[in-house]
Amino acid sequence: MSENLKKLTGKNPKDFEPVACSLINNSDTELFSELVEKDDFLFDFVKNNVANRLEKACNKSNYLNLLNFLKFYSTSYEDFIVSTLARFADEDLTDRMLEIFEGGTDEEKTYCAKFFSYIQDPLALDLLRKNAYSQSPALASNCASTLALLGDEESYIEALKKLDSDDEFTCLDGVKFLVSYGKKDSVAKIIELMKKSSFAENIAGEIPYLCPLSELSQQDCLFVLNSIINGLGEILGLCQVFDFELYENLEKLINGSKTSESAVVLLNAKDKFDTLTENDEYLFDESKDTKQEVLEIKNLLDSVDLVPLYTLADDELKSDGLFVFTALELTEDTQKVRSLLTSSRPAVIVKSLEILRQFDELNASDKETALKFIADKNIINIISAM
Repeated sequence: MSENLKKLTGKNPKDFEPVACSLINNSDTELFSELVEKDDFLFDFVKNNVANRLEKACNKSNYLNLLNFLKFYSTSYEDFIVSTLARFADEDLTDRMLEIFEGGTDEEKTYCAKFFSYIQDPLALDLLRKNAYSQSPALASNCASTLALLGDEESYIEALKKLDSDDEFTCLDGVKFLVSYGKKDSVAKIIELMKKSSFAENIAGEIPYLCPLSELSQQDCLFVLNSIINGLGEILGLCQVFDFELYENLEKLINGSKTSESAVVLLNAKDKFDTLTENDEYLFDESKDTKQEVLEIKNLLDSVDLVPLYTLADDELKSDGLFVFTALELTEDTQKVRSLLTSSRPAVIVKSLEILRQFDELNASDKETALKFIADKNIINIISAM
């Protein structure tokens, strides 16, 4: 860390005030670039302090220097940069931002998309729509949220249509747009997509940013929560346990009346957090706060009497159940597993055969039974090879 960055992030006004003024007045992109590179290593309160110091150094005579920083994107300094530009904005600056939005880098475009959430100029509509499905998550998100502020119903309807696509990646793009757009009317359709998608964990991880789990129906809440648990540590970052209010949601399940569905979720969570805390690879790079929260969730789950939950969870071994795949992972009742070999859902049949094989109880008769209910040649080949 350079000496100037130490001063800028430090506690002494005699040190940080002149450095902040110099950074803005001299368009010190080298120092700002270094600041952005250190995003992951600085505490949030330090970054907030720096943003406030830089904002204080801006005035009507130097604010245009901020344009030189647009190529270095950071969520930590986005609001200060964009709000300052918007505060002093005139027609010339708006035209300049439109030019940058059209021909700039993804980083520059991301700031521009946010700028037009302050300066709600309809001239930006086409550029916002064009970049709303960018491969840059921050750019796509800023475009969607700004389109919502502009009341662009057309883009909302287009995103809803994407949920009906046969391409799962297109569906996921639609989900991410709708979440950033922020209209809760889309939650029901997103959850229906999730129930049939192979990207269920990815979709589940988006939903709490649009609607708190507590506002969902009980079954939808449990299904989303269970999918989040499945994705933690692999698809979803552990730091997201705070965003998902995971401790609070699990505590509510523990203290509430138990059902077969809640039993599956709790047992799945217990298994997941045992795995997360027994392997250093999951927690090694996490922050102190995240590690502490994960351990507290594990301790919470350790307090649960598991025995009655296993009996309840077996009741979810039904071919049309939302929790059947998780219940299959938890059960030790091979007879109930065999009862699913006549399911109308090929995926349930294959999963049941896999579980029987794990118990070393898969036999020729099981495969013969299963094959009677399978028409897909690829699945037939998979079963035959077991």
